[in-house]
Amino acid sequence: MNASFKTSDSGLEIIAFMLNNQQFCVRTTSIREIRGWAPVTPLPHAPTDVLGVMNLRGMVIPIVDLSVKLGMPPTATSERSAIVVTNVGGKTIGLMVDRVSDILTVATGELQPVPVAAGITSGSYAEGIFARDKEMICFLNLDAIFSTDTPGDWVEAA
Repeated sequence: MNASFKTSDSGLEIIAFMLNNQQFCVRTTSIREIRGWAPVTPLPHAPTDVLGVMNLRGMVIPIVDLSVKLGMPPTATSERSAIVVTNVGGKTIGLMVDRVSDILTVATGELQPVPVAAGITSGSYAEGIFARDKEMICFLNLDAIFSTDTPGDWVEAA
């Protein structure tokens, strides 16, 4: 078990969301807010995962297509799309997801390690897997995902 997990008395508080018909989750402590999809302003020569920037109450923040960042096909925007505004490494970043599915508290004992297979190492972007009913929820480590080339490095947050 990773000692950095933020837990409550009853377990780990997470927000679950969909990307390309797969469930993922992150700690609620890293989330500032959840917003509906709104058009973004593209930036020239931005990385392929960066959709552009948006004005969040006077603060310009980068919006990242989390699907692309994770090596999956781009997310098609719809009325159900959402922007999950996060704090990662002291920077505010918006993550575009297909839709937010739930906010849960899960027992830390339910978190299983990521199996090591086919070149995937357990220390990558995923901290573990939750098995819920017939679904698997991949628990993402935002700090690891954005540890290098963080969009916040080219857009200064106030």
